[in-house]
Amino acid sequence: MHYRTMGKTGLQVSEIGFGAWGIGKSGWVGAEDDESLRALNRAIDLGLNFIDTAYGYGEGHSEQLIGQVLRERSEQVYVATKIPPKNRQWPAAHTTPVEETFPGEYVREYTERSLRNLGVEALDVQQFHVWSDTWMDQGDWLDAVQQLKTEGKIRFFGVSINDHEPNSALKLVRSGVVDVVQVIYNIFDQSPEDELFPACQEHNVGVIARVPFDEGSLTGTITPETEFPAEDWRNHYFRDDRRRDVFERVQAIAQTLKIDLEQLPEVALRYILSHPAVSTVIPGMRRLRNVERNMVVGDGQSLPADQVQQLKAHRWIRNYYK
Repeated sequence: MHYRTMGKTGLQVSEIGFGAWGIGKSGWVGAEDDESLRALNRAIDLGLNFIDTAYGYGEGHSEQLIGQVLRERSEQVYVATKIPPKNRQWPAAHTTPVEETFPGEYVREYTERSLRNLGVEALDVQQFHVWSDTWMDQGDWLDAVQQLKTEGKIRFFGVSINDHEPNSALKLVRSGVVDVVQVIYNIFDQSPEDELFPACQEHNVGVIARVPFDEGSLTGTITPETEFPAEDWRNHYFRDDRRRDVFERVQAIAQTLKIDLEQLPEVALRYILSHPAVSTVIPGMRRLRNVERNMVVGDGQSLPADQVQQLKAHRWIRNYYK
């Protein structure tokens, strides 16, 4: 496993991190705790030392599973978690005042909850689960964050940027207040490369790249005939003709690079890791087979420059979360 420095935090984190939304059983169908625990442990066995979770992933369930693993392991594993917005609105509306999302007392309350769930004395990275730059000069959230740092309850502070809105955190990055940002970045959504990544590099802000497989389409396994369980949230994400659209787009990528679809997940991860601003990428890995497949990519080898350039033509900006 190869490790990268996460910006000004100085943390040496594995190129492949563990995205822990799915193991929280919130929206994803098929997660079983025993298998989730096996996947977490296997990933650590293979050198993974960074896990990204959130209180909102099963109202603390994902955090609690991770806490169980942390108690049983001796390795250094860094954990980033997130505070849900108080109004429970994803993504953040830029007209919403910060008092409705992250008032100071609420920031402290949910930090304490996550500390208990994880069974740790300090959170390596505490993040807001949504963000709007309109909040920079509002409220007492920053005072709360700084006080929690002073008390040793959080080491570093970050935000999870709104879906497909990488420029909505530019003011925050340039302010020097934030240590880490988390953003959607994949072969389809390359927009962080335009302004966010240069700003992060200039201000030494770490980058957690999320949704590397576009919720499954960039694994090459979504076809027009794919069906999801009724209660699985991907029924919304891939509704109507969207499965056909992504299938055709993925076929085009394979044709451009002259690869089989089975190679696409590795290409998708290596494309992300080819950008020097990225500290780690966090695919969801609920099952052992996903751990085994993804972890081999964290070997320090980027995608060949010619393939990176070829993939620029496959930028596809849209928002399937709406």
